[in-house]
Amino acid sequence: MASSRKIALAILVQPTGYHAASWLHPSTDLASATSIEWYRDAALTAEKGLFDLFFIADTPAARTAQLEAYSRFPMFMNVFEPITLLSALAGMTTRIGLGGTASTSFSEPYNIARQFASLDHLSHGRAAWNVVTSANDFAARNFGHEKLPPHALRYERASEFVDVVQKLWDTWEDDAWIRDRARGQVFEPSKQHVTAHEGQFFKVHGALNIERTPQGQPVIIQAGASDTGRDFAASVAEVVFASDSTVEKAKASYEDLKGRMAKFGRDRDEMKVLAGKPNLLAHSAQEAEDMYRTLQEMIHPVVGKMRLGMDLEADLSDLDPDQPIPEDRIPQSANFHQAYYHHIIGLIRQGLTLRQLWQRYERGHETFRGTAEQMADHMEEWFSAEACDGFMMTFSLMPGGLAFFVDHVVPILQRRGLYRTEYTGRTLREHLGLKRPPNRHVAASPLAAAQ
Repeated sequence: MASSRKIALAILVQPTGYHAASWLHPSTDLASATSIEWYRDAALTAEKGLFDLFFIADTPAARTAQLEAYSRFPMFMNVFEPITLLSALAGMTTRIGLGGTASTSFSEPYNIARQFASLDHLSHGRAAWNVVTSANDFAARNFGHEKLPPHALRYERASEFVDVVQKLWDTWEDDAWIRDRARGQVFEPSKQHVTAHEGQFFKVHGALNIERTPQGQPVIIQAGASDTGRDFAASVAEVVFASDSTVEKAKASYEDLKGRMAKFGRDRDEMKVLAGKPNLLAHSAQEAEDMYRTLQEMIHPVVGKMRLGMDLEADLSDLDPDQPIPEDRIPQSANFHQAYYHHIIGLIRQGLTLRQLWQRYERGHETFRGTAEQMADHMEEWFSAEACDGFMMTFSLMPGGLAFFVDHVVPILQRRGLYRTEYTGRTLREHLGLKRPPNRHVAASPLAAAQ
């Protein structure tokens, strides 16, 4: 008998693929970064595969240092602004959720509230906001700061930021906009609720100038892996992107994260944990392994050093790639990505050379290489063990990797009763089994009660 619990699927979209050398592979499109047609086709392929979410990561900055390395690995150097892109895709798709990153460090709550409310209306209830605090000083300098604030302070600001955004999303009760020609009245004045907030970081007094959205509020995504980040996720996140490399670690993290929710008055079912799952699939395991090795060998040394140094928060550019990193070049702590930093430290302690490190390091993940059947087995193992509620898929090569997954892995999961065979709802909340939040100003709004 098919289980009532189904795998949730999201895709983190990168135009040529997740792998650092993907743009060098002849199967990828070098013009895809700024091609709306490319994104349209990718979104429609994911929608064909009944994915819950089409997700765009972002940072509000181009790199302005180490340009030799970035010219060989153009991460975030030529990208669409997410809300603009997702708004365009809203009119090109019908069911798949549309999620994007927006930083709490370099924006204002009112702007974010308005943009994502608009996206939720444009998409008829498919919007999701990935809350980040940003993790590089390139972004800080774009907004008049020399460096990012300390990690803990960024999360304090983020917590207050989200609180203000959610208050603004509840400006209007669900039935406030009556549009009554006979009465000559468009909205009911008593059903507007002004946000009057004065906190440590923000002072806001006003109302959002768009009616409450189809989802009530867009879905909140978060991916913090530090202790502070996990507490933040437990307090507000409805989708969490996880990055554990083994099923045992993932189970422990899953339980830890869900276990924190009670102290914030939340039920475990109010959050879906999606395990990051980079993969490279082929018709045989050997073919997949050969493709992976070919891509690994295509990583230029300057790129390998830069990517490792970025997350270690150390300049490794002058080091011999065939020697271990000297002890005095290893920082004692990290201010950006805590989980990535500790993963690298663990690899360093194994005595690996710098070259071996960049060949092994995959930002908390390990690329799964194998066949469609092996991928389905792997996903079933994690899902059945309650190490996750679903997966954030990243494909080494795009769009080929996504198309292969949709054509070959999805049918296997469906035959096993692990994955939907059709969309049964219209909104992202319905896809994920998340409740539509009632307006905080009403005990139970009519529309919320009907859900």
